[in-house]
Amino acid sequence: MKMLSRVAQMGMDCHRKFSRVTGRDSEGEVVWHERVEHADRAGLREQLRRWPAGIPVVLEGTFGWGWMADELEAAGMLPRLANSRKVAGWRKSRGLAKTNRVDSDLLSELPSERRNWWEVWLAPPVVRDQREWMRYRMTLVTVQTALKNRVHAVLHRHGVMHKFSDIFGAGGRCFLMALATRKSVPGLASEQRLPDSARATLKGYLQLLKQLRGQIAQVTRELRRQVRQSPAAQRLRTIPGIGWVLAYTIQAEIGPIERFTGHRQLASYSLLAPLANDSGDEDPTRTPQGRHVGVIGRRTLKWAWIEAARSAVRHPRFKAVFDRRTNGGKRDRNRGYIAVAHELCRVGYVLLSKEIDFADPQPLRPGSCKASKSRSGTGQPDVAMVVAAT
Repeated sequence: MKMLSRVAQMGMDCHRKFSRVTGRDSEGEVVWHERVEHADRAGLREQLRRWPAGIPVVLEGTFGWGWMADELEAAGMLPRLANSRKVAGWRKSRGLAKTNRVDSDLLSELPSERRNWWEVWLAPPVVRDQREWMRYRMTLVTVQTALKNRVHAVLHRHGVMHKFSDIFGAGGRCFLMALATRKSVPGLASEQRLPDSARATLKGYLQLLKQLRGQIAQVTRELRRQVRQSPAAQRLRTIPGIGWVLAYTIQAEIGPIERFTGHRQLASYSLLAPLANDSGDEDPTRTPQGRHVGVIGRRTLKWAWIEAARSAVRHPRFKAVFDRRTNGGKRDRNRGYIAVAHELCRVGYVLLSKEIDFADPQPLRPGSCKASKSRSGTGQPDVAMVVAAT
């Protein structure tokens, strides 16, 4: 307990069943180690209450950090989140082996760093709950897509042809159910009928699909309810290309807009800011080589902006961005969608930070070239110049 009273900052290396903790004093010296078991939640909370309150505890931003951060905060400590990639690179640059004790020792050093290069945003429980709903729906849709592919594989494997553009539409589902439950299907040749094993397989897939469609509809209704209650999500829905699900996804991934200092920071967080990987002699007459979007950030947020861009290109404002980047859609179409997504990200930041809705057409800025063309030399619209009296 005497050593524990000297602790001024802590690092916690969390695992699934236990955590290794290191404490340092105000001078940065290691004075205390401890192991925390996760199975006994009551014992864990009693153990946390014995630790000094009000000191920073650094966790790695790996899987499952959320519940431990909540427990630390409830015990009166200040949990902070570290970027796992940066901590791993820092450990390798110092030539240290990866062990639980070394990881907790390194994490306990971080609060003393002059700059918070290591820190990432610790999402509060409200934002984590929103992301839980979002990921649940994404998982259901992924499973649904896999099941649809299985159904297509059954039909392809047995040479069953159909005339439906969408086999999972209303007419297509009736066709599939008839194919799975009856040996004779109207309009289907006898040699294309399924054997008993394939019919049983197809029937099972269709039952799973029906259940999944109901679950997806249920969670989608919940997302719409939350969007209706959120002014920020409602503003996002005014942007062309952003519907109910994308508005919820973008809001959940961004969190409070106040934590970004500008739209460039939001674009970088969304993996939409171009990065260069140039090396050697520069040629000012050539396009920079190695330009690509980032890989460390919110990949779901990147997907949401690009998915919105595919619909937003129908809007004149964003179509101009797409055509300028793709030469009218003739080249680099994927890069054109990324450029439109970057513009959507910039517009989204302005709407959320200024708490306004998307305006179409965009109002002219005073003093801009377009505004000056519609005004006379007197500064008033459509008023002729008056010759001064001599």
